Amino acid sequence: MKRADEGMGFLLQYENVAWYEDGCVRILDRRIYPVKTEFVVCRSYTEVAQAIADMVTQSAGPYTAAAMGMALAAYEVRQKSIDEIREYLKKAEYALSHARPTTSEKMQLVTGGAMEAAEKCLQEGRAGQQLVDALQEYAFNYINDTYKKYMPTGRYLAEKIPDGGTVMTQCFGETIIGTMLTACRRQGKEIKMICAETRPYYQGARLTASVGCDMGFDVTVITDNMPAYVLKAKKVDVFTSAADVITMDGYVVNKIGTFQIALGCQYWGIPYYVTGTPNLSHPNIDSVTIEERDPQLVMESMGTKLTMEGVKGFYPAFDITPPKLCDGVVTDRGIFVPTNLYAYYEAGPIINQALI
Repeated sequence: MKRADEGMGFLLQYENVAWYEDGCVRILDRRIYPVKTEFVVCRSYTEVAQAIADMVTQSAGPYTAAAMGMALAAYEVRQKSIDEIREYLKKAEYALSHARPTTSEKMQLVTGGAMEAAEKCLQEGRAGQQLVDALQEYAFNYINDTYKKYMPTGRYLAEKIPDGGTVMTQCFGETIIGTMLTACRRQGKEIKMICAETRPYYQGARLTASVGCDMGFDVTVITDNMPAYVLKAKKVDVFTSAADVITMDGYVVNKIGTFQIALGCQYWGIPYYVTGTPNLSHPNIDSVTIEERDPQLVMESMGTKLTMEGVKGFYPAFDITPPKLCDGVVTDRGIFVPTNLYAYYEAGPIINQALI
């Protein structure tokens, strides 16, 4: 099978996202890349779940890690009875999908798909290494198919950026960044990227900027309190972000800071396009739980403490951008207005719900 990661930046190569092999899952530690290139090695599915919770990998990375974690779970019980294997995999499915609360609905699609593949094997009497191989194949197909699915999304987004234009990004859109830049190259466009740093993990500065630079594009990093000024000063043409959740009533749940950039775009008349798939499991914004993470992380930078003892922090991981601030939801099926996202599904059935 042809790999869809060809020509993309280092950290978008499959083995550098999350990879199961020989009884362990290796996950590139995105908390320190590119200053250091190190992998967290997980030897149990519980360690994979903990790595996801600890933000070792972010953006689309946790979904691939969860799929690979299911293969690892199968390896852990490869010598057990079919009933024991089934029960163990069910526990793994829950733990991996619920490692982070805001994205648990989407994660269950991935782990649930792995569980269906496992159940098929078990019903056919295929356990042991055959089951491990089947779940490893499922995990590979998941990430490869995801990349292929988002190639049209990247193309539609690239068409909104003029040749010689400037695009501002927020956090790390992972697959979308890779496919957008690939599409720009194919369309013969030279574009510039401005990446908001995205504290406290600096995904924009370390990950998005690294992919853009790795792929040969002009990349500039700004701090998180600069976007409103920079939008005008640097003549930004398009602001784009991915989304952890796009609710069916058109709200965008994404890394904290997205909302304020969208507000700046509205003021300056700059379009904001979010990329992703409208999520049927979230019919409205009230169905979303906003994750709050360790407030200590706000009071430090890359492990260096910044505040006086006694000062408190607050760290909501995501914010909510209302549909009126979004010019379009860019999908593999085209660009949809946020107020009519059911039209995405009216275009026909989705072949694999896990690729949302």
